[in-house]
Amino acid sequence: MKLYQLAHSPFCIPISRALEAAEIPFEAVEVPNHDRSTLLRLTSGAYYQVPVLEHEEKIIFESGTDTQDVARYVDGLCAGRLFPARLEGHQALILPYLENDVEGVTFKLCDIHYVPQIADPIERGLNIRHKERKFGRGCVDTWRREKDALWTTALEKLKPFDQILAHSPYVLGEAPVYVDFLLFGTLENLTFAGANPFPPLSHLQQWHERLRTFRF
Repeated sequence: MKLYQLAHSPFCIPISRALEAAEIPFEAVEVPNHDRSTLLRLTSGAYYQVPVLEHEEKIIFESGTDTQDVARYVDGLCAGRLFPARLEGHQALILPYLENDVEGVTFKLCDIHYVPQIADPIERGLNIRHKERKFGRGCVDTWRREKDALWTTALEKLKPFDQILAHSPYVLGEAPVYVDFLLFGTLENLTFAGANPFPPLSHLQQWHERLRTFRF
């Protein structure tokens, strides 16, 4: 199995951590952020984002903007532990909040540190242009100026998870499911390469340590 990824991606990290937790061997293949040609070749031009899985002559990638095709494929290898049927409704409510409300703030706090550290000027410039097509010209500089407000908002968005984890070892009970792994990826992105400190939420910190070494 090969996992085509960006090491700091909040959507790739959940897949790699879930594969590790299930003790499924895989090779992580880093995709240059400025060159997605490998992904386009793998998917016959259909997809250029990460993560993409290559497994037994199958190429797995997202079929829509709000799907979990890659995670659900891994779930099939994990005996349904990531998406247990009894929690489908719960996860359907939480996943959009994580993907939009939480990650929509935290990735900006990562990028204000990650982007300037890209050494190659062409790679850095193309990375910035990619973001500006979606968020407007000068977006990274704007996020840098607004970092204190973004951090406050991020803590507000994460606080409900800390409150849940005060009474439960994982977000939806005694064992982690996909929302745990996605939350883990979001926090790993936020703190990637020491970009930001871990949020000062004690129950979230304890949960993070449990999930970091968890094995099914």
